[in-house]
Amino acid sequence: MRLTAANQAVILAHYRAPYLRGLREPYDTEVRRYNPPCGDELTLRTRVSGSGAAAVVANLSYDVQGCSISQASASVMAGLVVGRSVQEADELNAEFAALLRGRVTETDAWPPRLGHAAAFREVACHPARITCALLGWAALHDALS
Repeated sequence: MRLTAANQAVILAHYRAPYLRGLREPYDTEVRRYNPPCGDELTLRTRVSGSGAAAVVANLSYDVQGCSISQASASVMAGLVVGRSVQEADELNAEFAALLRGRVTETDAWPPRLGHAAAFREVACHPARITCALLGWAALHDALS
């Protein structure tokens, strides 16, 4: 199965003009992840303000080398989580993972807050690419844990 033209356009747009790409300081946490099957490498930096239930992802930066799926997914993730509470970021992470693991079907209502991340739903049909799309999100989970 190929990606639909609309979803492919979203992914390519984020690949060509990534949001918040480039490592920046200051940061609280740095996480490195590697995806052996595809060779993707990602470094993610996060800065959190506040604590407990009031903790917010104040800033995020990353550098990723790899396929267009891993690069675009990191860009989409950055756009979705900066400015949100850590709890919301965790919820988005879980929703995105469910989307990629085929636990959300075409007939299910897409959570509107997934925004451009919904363009990756067809990646679920390509098991080898799921880890590419989840690379940045897995790093985010580690950084916020």
